Amino acid sequence: MKKRLLLATLLVAIGACNSKKNTNTETKSYAVFGDSIQAEKALTAETMLAKYKTLQKGDTLSIKFTTTINEICQNKGCWMTLDLGNKEHAFVKFKDYGFFVPMNAQKREVVVEGKAFIEETPVAELKHYAEDEGKSKVAIDSIVAPKIEYKFLAHGVLIAK
Repeated sequence: MKKRLLLATLLVAIGACNSKKNTNTETKSYAVFGDSIQAEKALTAETMLAKYKTLQKGDTLSIKFTTTINEICQNKGCWMTLDLGNKEHAFVKFKDYGFFVPMNAQKREVVVEGKAFIEETPVAELKHYAEDEGKSKVAIDSIVAPKIEYKFLAHGVLIAK
């Protein structure tokens, strides 16, 4: 009888521990910019890069993905670049220039939702962004050709706190 009671107590204790592990999943806290969006079901950066590689000029893809912020406009926070892996990045602007992100959020986890596309960026615009990043005059002057880039127009952004 004592063995059964001990076994039952042990099983209840083990079940309680397992129950806590399963229900105590880590929930991240995010600051919201633009439209309120949810982090769930966001694609990974690697999956997003694969999707970008299938796009042609003129294609647009409504999507949500999560990654890390590389750079942010140091004038206003009006754009950012996101890591896609394999030394690739996406250049992100915000819908209707309607919101900005904190200028000190580099290297933080981010979830963005909006429209992905590819676009050729003219030299003048590339130089402007290099100035926003605080690059040297030599680096800015070395920009001499337009560049095909992965772009993203976000309507909602979550940045991990």
